Amino acid sequence: MMRLDVDPVLLLETEEQRQLRAVLRDMLTDGCGPERVREQAASPRGFDRALWDRLGGEIGVHGLAVPEEYGGAGYTFAELAVALEETGRVLCPAPLLPTIVLAGQALLASGDRRACGRWLPDIASGARTATVAGVLHPARVAAERGPGGWVLRGEADFVPDGEGAELLLVAARAPDGMRLFACVPDDATCRRTARRVLDPTRRQAHLRFTGAAAEPVGEPGQLPATAAAVLDAGRVALAVEHVGGSAHALDATLDHVAHRTQFGRVIGSFQAIKHRLADLLVAVEGARSAASYASACLSLRRSELPVAASVAAIACTHAYRLATAEYVQLHGGIGFTWEHPAHLYVRRARADEALFGTGDDQALRLAGLLGLAGRGD
Repeated sequence: MMRLDVDPVLLLETEEQRQLRAVLRDMLTDGCGPERVREQAASPRGFDRALWDRLGGEIGVHGLAVPEEYGGAGYTFAELAVALEETGRVLCPAPLLPTIVLAGQALLASGDRRACGRWLPDIASGARTATVAGVLHPARVAAERGPGGWVLRGEADFVPDGEGAELLLVAARAPDGMRLFACVPDDATCRRTARRVLDPTRRQAHLRFTGAAAEPVGEPGQLPATAAAVLDAGRVALAVEHVGGSAHALDATLDHVAHRTQFGRVIGSFQAIKHRLADLLVAVEGARSAASYASACLSLRRSELPVAASVAAIACTHAYRLATAEYVQLHGGIGFTWEHPAHLYVRRARADEALFGTGDDQALRLAGLLGLAGRGD
């Protein structure tokens, strides 16, 4: 059995992180209320570019976990986790997950200093959005040498922010094996088609490459390790977002039951409601602990990160499902209406399970990591 051990002090929020959270919450309260989220999700690009620029320019969110040598602030994932929790709390539709976490971690994990030096400064400043293709889901993309360099041909599906991302990091089969390639897409050689998905705040797309120019990132044979690092970072980031969404659902439900009356009493005074909310609080706080531990492991590059990431995914997926269910049910009939924001959280919780695997998928992975797969006990 693997021993999980991180100094508990590292799980506590620092004063800098508290200040970052306060500033972000104020900004997102103004710029990402429920109606603004609906408007942004329905817009051509799917998010508010002005808010994106403010997050990058005024607060520096995009570069928090990027080393200073590549134009970032040089902090760790723990600081970025604060931002992700707050954006998850309001369902901010900006492509922070695909750009900063998935693409950013892919470049850093590749160890390719030239590629990092070329692409990370724009990601850190917010000047360029990015995503990965063929890393989260299998793709049929081949890389071949053309007269002017490498080109990509084939298809990748369900690419997060694939329709609008300004840089694609694509897993493709080259003559010397699977490799990662950087591609700046253009309409002539990369056809991008939006997929109809459950969560309108998290867009995905189908990509068809027909000779798109690309540059290799990293060395041959390195892709499996890079992909594993990206997936674990994605699991932790998603877990942190789920903590934020679960906390919102709990707070909104508490506020509702404290004011809604039935039979001459506020419904929050009924014992059955108290029990349900107590169970939800336990789940949310457990998820928060698991996500904090996984964030610390990612920040410190600990070897137990794969285990911690799967534990966080399981705990946070469960908490988010429970929180969104109670958000709807304890609001009564209004929670089922399109006009109420509860359904947006339900959609986010359900759709996110398909990104890196359901709770059951993560449980199977965790069993394998701990050497429990196939055991009868």
